[in-house]
Amino acid sequence: MTARNYQRELEQLIQHIRGEEKVPTLFLHSCCAPCSSYVLEYLSQYFRITLFFYNPNIYPEEEYDKRVAEQEKFISRLHTKHPVTFLTGKYDTARFYTLTKGMEKEPEGGRRCFACYELRLEEAARMAQVGSFDYFATTLSISPLKNALKINEIGEKSGEKYHIKHLPSDFKKKGGYLRSTQLAKEYELYRQDYCGCVFSVRKN
Repeated sequence: MTARNYQRELEQLIQHIRGEEKVPTLFLHSCCAPCSSYVLEYLSQYFRITLFFYNPNIYPEEEYDKRVAEQEKFISRLHTKHPVTFLTGKYDTARFYTLTKGMEKEPEGGRRCFACYELRLEEAARMAQVGSFDYFATTLSISPLKNALKINEIGEKSGEKYHIKHLPSDFKKKGGYLRSTQLAKEYELYRQDYCGCVFSVRKN
């Protein structure tokens, strides 16, 4: 069975959208400003975006606050064809720890990370449905360390659950990750040295 090319699927969808000459709405989950940089630059050409910062996995709270502030600052400075608005979700860390109980010693990139993807993508899908958005997505696939296949599988599953279209993606492709590092330098973005949760801190 041939592996799906999620980036190609996204490009085909964008071509279809351009043919309709409309600007759909997108509810875009973000984990941090550097990861959102290229994704916003790219997708804001075709969508009206609400960027959703929902990351109850982040530890400690000071780190969470720093990432929120950096994300807001970046959006305020980025020039986009279509508007980008910002929304923060609840910092409900208890939900993350309950969900990952028993997975504390799992390796990075394993079951615990998949559960964390699901937590954030499900909330993004739910909020997108509440707001009657056309699509929802996440910036997570920009990272070479994240499993794009699992991210898209979970995104599609969450979209079906909440009856909202999931935007396929593998943003690291076509030079996406490289462009994100360039933008992070250009805008002097704070770039953390661990994924976010207490378990990834311990790994470092």
